[in-house]
Amino acid sequence: MNLDVLPQDCISHIISCTSPRDACRSAMVSARARRAGDSDSVWERFLPADYKQILSRLVSPLVFSSKKELYFKLCNPLLIDEGKKSFSISKATGKKRYMLSARDLSVTWSSNALYWSWKPLLQSSAAELRTICWLEIQGKIKTNMLSPNTTYEAYLVVKFANRAYGLDSLPSEISLVVGNYESHGIVYLRYPDSNKMFSMKEERIPCKREDGWVEIELGEFYNDDGGDDEEVKMSLREVKGHHLKGGLIIEGIEIRPKD
Repeated sequence: MNLDVLPQDCISHIISCTSPRDACRSAMVSARARRAGDSDSVWERFLPADYKQILSRLVSPLVFSSKKELYFKLCNPLLIDEGKKSFSISKATGKKRYMLSARDLSVTWSSNALYWSWKPLLQSSAAELRTICWLEIQGKIKTNMLSPNTTYEAYLVVKFANRAYGLDSLPSEISLVVGNYESHGIVYLRYPDSNKMFSMKEERIPCKREDGWVEIELGEFYNDDGGDDEEVKMSLREVKGHHLKGGLIIEGIEIRPKD
């Protein structure tokens, strides 16, 4: 079928029922399809339903001349909520993703300089463990902040200082709880080592990220569109051992759509 025989607003409506990737591909069909695919009516459909509320939470105002430009600017992490979180969307799907910074987490005794120190990052700050025997990190996010009908994964994002010690003497317990759903596992806090054997099925393996950090999967969950605003609780804790541990650097917890 030749789309050029249709009214342009009809073409725009058809394209808006596809995906951001397909909308970009429509530009190769014809000049008329490109104009229709670039229209605000198309790209507003791809933006999160609450994008105006999200824009009001930005630390720095965003300048844009079209909804398509706004969409692609939101694909890059932007600070919100006084810099305690960063927000972005998936370029391919428009699904929402968040990074809860270390400042937005509940880290036991993080306000005590004897146990934790704070290091500036490009957009936020990281918490570095000096020494402690009780390690507990918790993060929370409401399900209505996330995209509906989407499976999400939560990751603790960390680094290990050269002086790190005592972190892998015992496994840390990890969990994710939302409503009646619970996910549990364990992880040894150590830099990823391809020569290390993992024998326990519930053991999570730290993975290297492209940005130089290491991520630890805390769990995954499905966020439906039932309308219930529930709280997702994510945690890592090692409180059974009485030995000292130090050298863990925490960037935050990332909640992102599962690929």
